[in-house]
Amino acid sequence: MLSGKRIILGVTGGIAAYKAVYLLREFQKAGAEIRVTMTPSATRFVGSETFAALSRNEVAVEVFNDSEPGKNWTKHIHWGEWADLFVIAPCTANTLSKIVHGQSDNMLTSTLLAARCPVLICPTMDGEMYESPAVSKNLKEVREMGYYVLEPDEGYLASGLEAIGRLPESDAILKRSAQIIKEHRIQGPLTGKKVVVTAGPTREYIDPVRFISNPSSGKMGIAMADAARALGADVTLLHGPITEKIPDRIQTKSFISADDLFELMKDHQDADIVIKSAAVSDFKPVTRSNQKEKKDRAKLSVELERNPDILSWLGEHKKKGQVLIGFAMETENLMENARAKLEKKNLDWICANSLSEKGSGFASDTNTIHLIGHERQLEFTGSKKEIASQILQEIFGS
Repeated sequence: MLSGKRIILGVTGGIAAYKAVYLLREFQKAGAEIRVTMTPSATRFVGSETFAALSRNEVAVEVFNDSEPGKNWTKHIHWGEWADLFVIAPCTANTLSKIVHGQSDNMLTSTLLAARCPVLICPTMDGEMYESPAVSKNLKEVREMGYYVLEPDEGYLASGLEAIGRLPESDAILKRSAQIIKEHRIQGPLTGKKVVVTAGPTREYIDPVRFISNPSSGKMGIAMADAARALGADVTLLHGPITEKIPDRIQTKSFISADDLFELMKDHQDADIVIKSAAVSDFKPVTRSNQKEKKDRAKLSVELERNPDILSWLGEHKKKGQVLIGFAMETENLMENARAKLEKKNLDWICANSLSEKGSGFASDTNTIHLIGHERQLEFTGSKKEIASQILQEIFGS
């Protein structure tokens, strides 16, 4: 349940902060992707560099960056959209109070207010503090606000006393996290399905500065990935060199050439649904120069060879029950060419569009798609986001 999930680990300024290092590693072993945000007080117990090195991500502490004014001050918004779960472990009495009263004086509390995901709070403090009227009241209120609370363990505390207040063991936190994610999983026709979407162009390099490519922006593929996620799917977007912003909520892997994409597809051929919307170059140079070709010495012709036909390979290796959706962009004989591709490459559906149609094609925000299956055919016109949702609703139902 935690594999592939995106978790923000919030660490506050208590002695148990060192245990969050081990918790981070356990989340990673379970397959989760972790980002860490710390309160300034937490950095007195464990340096942010430790969490940065282990998470392989920048650690967020302050909202404003004094050394680089204006940089990343909206990070809390993007992280709040990115996460599947926010775990605050340990959570001090001070941070608990801030949560209840909606304060946002550091990156952790600001990110919490921006979070769209469920939140698990692990209150950790000395026993007398934990059982104080103020903390008891705040725990009651934080539950009423919809946050999850994992009760602390009883045992030997930093004060030398034995009482309730210890941070629970990592396996208990992971178990509760998995339960919460399961409860909040998007329910839809694609719930539990693995979906792989390809988007954008490939680049076939002639030399280090020149390449063969196309104007694909990746907009249609990004829209298809986001629509699949909205229907409950576990989505991975494989994308080429694009500048279009990809929503943080979508898991991604990048490629450059058709050969790169082919290797990625082999790693993901077990997907339940493959949506192949990338604009893959049919040809690549037979040889690639390691140095820039000087124009006064360069050849005026480039010998080409065919790239692997990834979609044909997927059709030949299609597993039972797998759904393959291809795309066809044409300048002439749109329907005839699309139907031929549907049959030849063993696809279940093909989305055909023409460069000659107004408001369609590369880089456009709108499109006209002819959805062609073996038994039916439909046409959708509108924004690429709208069309992507309509296509998947039509194929997989609401």
